Amino acid sequence: MIEATEGNPGLVLVTLGPLTNVALALARKPEIANKVSRCVVMGGAPCCEGNVTPAAEYNIWVDPEAARIVLGSGLPIELIGWHLCRYEAALSPSDIELVLGFGTERARFAIECNSHARHAYFEQTGEDGISLPDPVAMSIALDPTIAISWGEHYVEVETSSELTRGMTVVDRLNVAANPRNCAVWSHLLAQGPNAKVCWAIETKRWKEALYAFLT
Repeated sequence: MIEATEGNPGLVLVTLGPLTNVALALARKPEIANKVSRCVVMGGAPCCEGNVTPAAEYNIWVDPEAARIVLGSGLPIELIGWHLCRYEAALSPSDIELVLGFGTERARFAIECNSHARHAYFEQTGEDGISLPDPVAMSIALDPTIAISWGEHYVEVETSSELTRGMTVVDRLNVAANPRNCAVWSHLLAQGPNAKVCWAIETKRWKEALYAFLT
């Protein structure tokens, strides 16, 4: 990863899993953060419930210490949270039938390899469908205009609480600077935003991008 970054200034880094390897690379060569043009991170549950604990999304929960290191590294992070692949963005039963109707090996594989994910999504949410967080993140990496709402925030990761370990804490309502919060937040806010957080995507365009790849 260090060699690839140093050899390709302006590289777009996309992370689709826990951030352990990125944190280790930064520990060895912190300056690689300056050579990355975009760091698209699929991870976190900013201002919403988690999918592995009530507070945390899986990729961050696995190694929250690494996530904290990455967020504090100076990388130009674009945080693509779990919330973006839910609701209208999830593949509905009719979407799944549409994909299978493409008749391609790629389309069949995409649906079949997510059969367990479909079951898990129903168990968690009561919704029948397939949520695809990694493809959503990759679609934004390839075409940033699919994301239609962003905010620049200081994002912190909880690493010690038994209840909320792995939680991505985002001050979306700008209350962290209130006097009652200064003791905890003032030194963090003084550092300025460390991530762009994506709050919404254009669902129709995201699905069109996926379908174009699967046909």
